[in-house]
Amino acid sequence: MDAHKEEVARISERVQAFQRSSTPFRIYHGSTLSTRDSVRQRDRIIDTSRLSHVIRFNTQEKTVLVEPNVPMDALVDATLREGLLPKVVMELPNITVGGGFAGTSGESSSFRYGLFDRSMRGIEVVLGNGEIVWATGNREDPHRDLFFACAGSCGTLGVVTLLEMELIDAQPYVELEYKAVASVKEAVDVLQEAEQDPRVDYIDGILYSITSGVIMIGRLRAQPIEVADGIQSFDKPWDPWFYLDAEQILKRTEKGGKPYKQSIPTKSYLFRYDRGVFWGGGIAFKYFCMPFVTLTRRLLDPYMYSRTMIHALHRSGISSQAIIQDLGVPYESAEAFIEWTGEKTGFWPLWLCPVKPPPRDECSFSMANVDPDKTVLDVGIWGMGPRDRPRFVALNREFEAKVAELGGIKCLYAHAYYTEDEFWRIYDARKYTGLRRKYHAGSLPSIYDKVKVDLQGIAGPQSVRREETWGEWTSRKFWGTWPFGGLYGVASATKGLVIQSDFLLKK
Repeated sequence: MDAHKEEVARISERVQAFQRSSTPFRIYHGSTLSTRDSVRQRDRIIDTSRLSHVIRFNTQEKTVLVEPNVPMDALVDATLREGLLPKVVMELPNITVGGGFAGTSGESSSFRYGLFDRSMRGIEVVLGNGEIVWATGNREDPHRDLFFACAGSCGTLGVVTLLEMELIDAQPYVELEYKAVASVKEAVDVLQEAEQDPRVDYIDGILYSITSGVIMIGRLRAQPIEVADGIQSFDKPWDPWFYLDAEQILKRTEKGGKPYKQSIPTKSYLFRYDRGVFWGGGIAFKYFCMPFVTLTRRLLDPYMYSRTMIHALHRSGISSQAIIQDLGVPYESAEAFIEWTGEKTGFWPLWLCPVKPPPRDECSFSMANVDPDKTVLDVGIWGMGPRDRPRFVALNREFEAKVAELGGIKCLYAHAYYTEDEFWRIYDARKYTGLRRKYHAGSLPSIYDKVKVDLQGIAGPQSVRREETWGEWTSRKFWGTWPFGGLYGVASATKGLVIQSDFLLKK
């Protein structure tokens, strides 16, 4: 704990220096799972990359003190050694505790526990004036408003340096039941029925088309079940990718009519989407016109994990061409939204993940429009958009408008295509700006500044950044031409596999 206090004191001193000189700054974590451009300037950052330790467990109360830069896989390893697990574990192992808290992160246990931030008891925050405070959700806590507001704020209200997290009892296996569905309505019915079962620990689903999908219901187990296929894992080079295996199970269950069950080691289940990054790896194969078969997936396995693929995505510039959105809608709007999405884009598969919303008085400004009495169905939409930039922006804006029309919410880990007026009609501007003033956060970027993009004159001002120079236009056209950007991303990722490199800091 002494090393932690020394590091936080150093961060506090640097924040005070920025405040005295009125220098705007950003927080640098050393890694990102956001799909937004995240390049930082070395002289205008607060470096929290060394805050990467699990500090202390309280096994009686089932809590852990953890620094924000601890990734999910390291956290799971540490908690499993204590016979415990986080209530919510994001599906990609490189997502950090701080990133999950400051972003909007949910997973297959979120139907019961809500978003990842709902597992927190307290947070240590360095305010914009350098003051170090501990904030909790307790009603008598003077910083209660800060505690709830920091969730989903993308690091724009202060520098979170420590978190106290609630845990649950672990088991070595997850028994996963696969139920085939033939429509969105049937998928919603199965999800809602599973939510009511107190024995269920995990729920999510994959729609492979408007008429074919699978809902997966998980239960923590002390022993594996006895099945012919034995124990199935998804983290080794010779293992199948999870979504492909689920599709094969779907085809078998559609014919047989009975749900299928398998036992998966708990850690392998929690990170089952890591290899292939859900189905993003398939998009990479398509981009390079490579055969998408077992042999090529095995040969290229080192490139198919989220750490490597996110690196390549940023360095290649392809993230600016990809539609990567998690959009939450109420159950009653799910069928209309998914049908609209399928007709508009033809993107399949789609991911389904039910999320329990927070109570109204514990709601962050970023969840202001969510009905606390209605489960939100997160729909994961990932695919390549139009190469024409104005058409690409317009399509993303259509998604955002449709979600708002249906009473839903958008996760802000990705780009946002709202005008500023549109953004603050959805997210609580009055509450957010008041908190920024109260906690001296003016030197940090606002959340809109972090997530906005150039709207290409489609809406709002003609541009949200300066005009593009001839050199910038030439560079964008070159790297946007197939396959130059992709090859550069792969080369950079290869270097990162051999030599640890940093793609977030400007050289």
